[in-house]
Amino acid sequence: MARTFAILPVVHISNGPLLRVTLRITVSILAIALPPILISSGQMLAPSALREIPIVPQQPDAPISTYPPPAQQRAGLNIVVLDPAHGGTDPGARGAQGIRESDLVLDLTLQVRRALEAQGFQVLQTRSGNENPSFDDRSTLANAQRGAVFITLHISSTGLPGTARVYTMPDSTALMATGGILSWEHAQAPYVSLSRKFADAVQGQLAQRFKGSPNNSQTATIRQLRTTAAPAIAVEICSVSVQDRADLDRMMPSVGDAIARGVAAFRPSYVLPGETSLRP
Repeated sequence: MARTFAILPVVHISNGPLLRVTLRITVSILAIALPPILISSGQMLAPSALREIPIVPQQPDAPISTYPPPAQQRAGLNIVVLDPAHGGTDPGARGAQGIRESDLVLDLTLQVRRALEAQGFQVLQTRSGNENPSFDDRSTLANAQRGAVFITLHISSTGLPGTARVYTMPDSTALMATGGILSWEHAQAPYVSLSRKFADAVQGQLAQRFKGSPNNSQTATIRQLRTTAAPAIAVEICSVSVQDRADLDRMMPSVGDAIARGVAAFRPSYVLPGETSLRP
């Protein structure tokens, strides 16, 4: 009966750098001695020296991996679901010179995505073109992820141009149905407090960059947030009423940076209801 072993000695080849080479040999359990092994440096390796070489058992015909095992995914918050509001037959708010909210938020989403990916987050989008997913489809994308937050992006039709606001669902959302069974329409209920923390982290970053923006987040009944079973916020910048779209375009990179920094600041607080701390 024979067994196959992978022998991984470190050898010096032709006065070059140290290399690890793999020698596959079959050792008989009845063998008393092995012949010397000739290494490409020209030196002889005596059988007794095998005791000094690490021997790694291998299954017959199994490949020897030369790659390290994949790194484990970081626990906690890893994924950000971005929701460019409106789309398709729903253009959202309209402004001067044919400005449409549904188009602007796609450009804003691109800026936010770049900033988040630079911070190491994985980003998913509810739409990437001129589609109009249902509200339930948008929230379902976030609900299907573990370690996710949800951000819906809007351009308002009113408000002080050059400012930004963050919204969460009101506290009344936290009311549960009789018997403790939570309906789909109240999926946000267990996350209201966590969403508020998340919103304040993002609003604080926006307030530093855009004069006139509030220091704290606000509440509003926003349909995209209602059925989202994850920390969820709405970010709205002002406004489509500007005469020159370039004013909004100039805001977008700073909005993206503020949101990404807010998500990173919120990350240590990301402990879902019923879970203990997941911080590494």
